[in-house]
Amino acid sequence: MVMKSAENRADAVPAHLRYLERASELEGLSLKERFAHIYQTNLWGSDDSISGSGSVLEQTRAIRAQLPVLLRELQVASMLDLPCGDLGWMREVDLSGVEYWGGDIVPELIARHQREFGGTGRRFAVLDLTRDPLPAVDLVFCRDCLVHLSTKHVWDAVANLKRSGSRWLLTTTFPEHPENHDIEDGDWRLLNLERAPFCFPPPTAILNEHCTEHDGAFADKSLGLWRSAELPDSPNLASPGEHG
Repeated sequence: MVMKSAENRADAVPAHLRYLERASELEGLSLKERFAHIYQTNLWGSDDSISGSGSVLEQTRAIRAQLPVLLRELQVASMLDLPCGDLGWMREVDLSGVEYWGGDIVPELIARHQREFGGTGRRFAVLDLTRDPLPAVDLVFCRDCLVHLSTKHVWDAVANLKRSGSRWLLTTTFPEHPENHDIEDGDWRLLNLERAPFCFPPPTAILNEHCTEHDGAFADKSLGLWRSAELPDSPNLASPGEHG
């Protein structure tokens, strides 16, 4: 499987193309309003998951197998899944012995999860990763989220995570991608967290997702594991459009 060049890897991604087609619908909206609109209109365009094509069962097979193993190795007793999205694949993961928190910025999603899963040992809350106080947990699981945020809001999320006192961050990164570009919130881009401007240290572990989307264009798509205390401090940045 040969990975396509960095220049054209993002060109065929539905979330990016659909954003470009409908960006005017999001003008002037706050971060919460943007993602509520994306959810309500299925703006990213997946037929199987409102969380996007990367959240379908076929594309999460490797992570569903690897995640429980990692949680046991790290002796994780509590996990915050933020954003939890539609829970389409996470509900299939063996989380035995792990206190599960599901958080999302979209209130409608959390209300639905409360109705369907309330009382099952899982807890849910409306949470904005970039600004709301977060529970202190052993591990924050943040898949396919930072790739949709402007650089400023990625830094806001990192700072907020560090304030929570949580031990570990497990989040999406593309370790073979050479450079990072800024986007508007709600768009999509490749993100290599070890490259500027983020310059994360080498991750403690990398879980390759074995992504098969777009003929192997994203074969390096992975979840990187970092100790929260070792994440870099945020610079003062303004996002394009400065959406709150």
